[in-house]
Amino acid sequence: MGDITEALGLKAAGPFYRDWRFLTALLAGIGFWLGLWWFVPVKPIALWQIATWRFVALSVWHPLAEELIFRGFVQGQLHHLACGHRSWAGISAANLITSVVFVLGHLWQHPAAWAVAVVAPSLVFGWFRDRHDSVYPCIVLHMFYNAGYFALTGLP
Repeated sequence: MGDITEALGLKAAGPFYRDWRFLTALLAGIGFWLGLWWFVPVKPIALWQIATWRFVALSVWHPLAEELIFRGFVQGQLHHLACGHRSWAGISAANLITSVVFVLGHLWQHPAAWAVAVVAPSLVFGWFRDRHDSVYPCIVLHMFYNAGYFALTGLP
């Protein structure tokens, strides 16, 4: 069982929630939502919709699965390669390649603009994966970002 948990990046991350950079990433999500609310006509979901299967799937299950696959497995495996450790401006090659694959994965089911919009969050998730050598901070951030986005803009 240890091999699969390590392969998915499920290592204890320590108190990542105390990392000022993590807290800044959370605040950036709130800032994005406020900007979206201010500048774009949005249709927030009704309070009862938070308990629906669709909202839970988009806010919990999808981010969990995506982070285990992309940041946990793909980025983790790429990081084991010699080229995966190279970095530019704090972004590792493993993170950059994983983010490209993540965008391509979103192109499969979403419009191109949506796929391009996930580049920045993907790089942020990957940066935390590298920083904490764990997928847990990525999972928390991804769930937080999705929950706020879908609560504000409505469910697809």
